[in-house]
Amino acid sequence: MTSLKKDGLSGLLKRQNLKTLRLAVQAAFALFCLYCGYRFYMFYLWAMGSSEVFAARPPSVEAFLPISGLVGFKRLLLTGTYDEIHPAGLTIFIAALLIGLLFRKGFCGWICPVGFTSNLVEKIGLKLKTIWRAPIWLDLPLMSLKYLLLSFFAFLILLKMDLQAIEAFNRTPYNLVVDAKMLLFFIEPSNLTLWVMGVLVVASFFSRNFWCRYLCPYGALLGLLALFSPVRIRRDRDTCIDCHKCEKVCPGSILVAEKDSVNSPECLGCLECVSACPVEDCLSVAAVGQRKVPPLLLPLGILALFFTLWAWAQLSGHWHSEIPLDVLKTYYQESRFLAHP
Repeated sequence: MTSLKKDGLSGLLKRQNLKTLRLAVQAAFALFCLYCGYRFYMFYLWAMGSSEVFAARPPSVEAFLPISGLVGFKRLLLTGTYDEIHPAGLTIFIAALLIGLLFRKGFCGWICPVGFTSNLVEKIGLKLKTIWRAPIWLDLPLMSLKYLLLSFFAFLILLKMDLQAIEAFNRTPYNLVVDAKMLLFFIEPSNLTLWVMGVLVVASFFSRNFWCRYLCPYGALLGLLALFSPVRIRRDRDTCIDCHKCEKVCPGSILVAEKDSVNSPECLGCLECVSACPVEDCLSVAAVGQRKVPPLLLPLGILALFFTLWAWAQLSGHWHSEIPLDVLKTYYQESRFLAHP
């Protein structure tokens, strides 16, 4: 009996370690993004002639250009040519797609800094007891918004833009400085931008992961790909005690305790439910059908795939933009006045 108790305590500690690991990984990526943002801002000041101190442009800022990634991905499929202007953005986009196919929405659950921020706001909301679960008649229509946004971008880029239109867009000054336009969105926001951002932040204190759940088209795409993932959470109904702790912590608001296998497009592969379950092996990670695998393999697989593609891009010359610095400097100085073509 004592041995069983020790085994149970050991299992609980291991599950809690998964939760700590996720927080650490998310925080590390978020801090790295902040660092890249600072470096990019320094590069922008140099390009604008506002600083004599040169700072190299960090390619990782292209992670925040998913539309460019989608355009570059279609061009790659049509021509076999990698994006020379925003190659890092395309690499990160492909990494997110592959992670979605193999490891559910692991990019959202372990890497995305927006998801990390949403998680922090959610935790504050839970402590303040302001988090409210929308009834299904409201939740489903709101969830459809991100799929409508995804359909809109897919229609414009995947269906309407032919190769000629893509090549023409790639050569526009706007595409060269779209990263600078993104920076200006944050450092020189309009009143409308401030209002929208304020509403999103406030809504996140009342609705769990408001942006991710209802509005993010990137997450919608990864969620659809995750439906084909060989990895999912399985519940042992014989050992389940119906405590519903898994549902209380699930960022995707999935009714885990009502399912034998979780294959929802809202599943982030975050393992929060596995960490919260008080019964060892009641919730487990299964791959390729019924086969159980150690939960730690899920985040390790996500990170290994992501950094493998990063290393390949570095070694193959598909990470740094080929646009000369003097060209970027010229167009950056016009970035405030360039409109989308």
